[in-house]
Amino acid sequence: MARTTSRPEPSSQVLLETCHDHCWVCGASMWVAYHNQRTVQTRDGLIRLTLPIRRCRTPSCARYRRPYRPEAEGSYALPHGEFGLDVIALVGSLRYRQHQSVPEIHHTLSARGVTISARSVTEQLYRYEELLALHLADQQRLRAQLTEQGQVILALDGLQPDMGHEVLWVLRDCLSGEILLARSLLSATEADLTPLISEVRDAVSVPIRGVISDGQHSIRRAVASALPDVPHQLCQFHYLRE
Repeated sequence: MARTTSRPEPSSQVLLETCHDHCWVCGASMWVAYHNQRTVQTRDGLIRLTLPIRRCRTPSCARYRRPYRPEAEGSYALPHGEFGLDVIALVGSLRYRQHQSVPEIHHTLSARGVTISARSVTEQLYRYEELLALHLADQQRLRAQLTEQGQVILALDGLQPDMGHEVLWVLRDCLSGEILLARSLLSATEADLTPLISEVRDAVSVPIRGVISDGQHSIRRAVASALPDVPHQLCQFHYLRE
């Protein structure tokens, strides 16, 4: 359904940078080929993301001319999504923990300043259910894609709808943008997170070459336990959010 009203102007703008400026396959510099922009509705307002897209310029490289997008993009929203992962997590919490109906969720979000229609509430509820149902699904397609890619850069994002609520953990591959695993947990200890990382490690068909997170101590310990030899990096977008 087409929009019947114009979208308000974003309340903030964020420039996301890639974590690397050299190709991890051939080692050559990756120049910024072009910029993309996305507008995402989050719990904190409408945000416009500016995304510099890099490409390897070495013709003999397996990554030649393939776009390399900022790793942090996937922490804001799903591919092609207009609503942030934080909104999706809040919708799921309101539905399944507070047992609100779609009209009640719509009213709650509107009262919090989230611009969203009742139909979009239903769509985000579907996205939440799809995330939780994702259990490294469609492994044949995913394995084929990751095998061609040759490696995984794993990102861990914990989304807490409200203080005291369970956290929706999303594990994704930064290179392909694929969500590998999503699970809602009541806590975020090393004992909770290590099995999630291990599950992804055992399921993907290629090596995990790096991990990106906000650097929480529990995440660091879980990564060290499940992936002891894999570099763990704090992505710059977490500094922007602090």
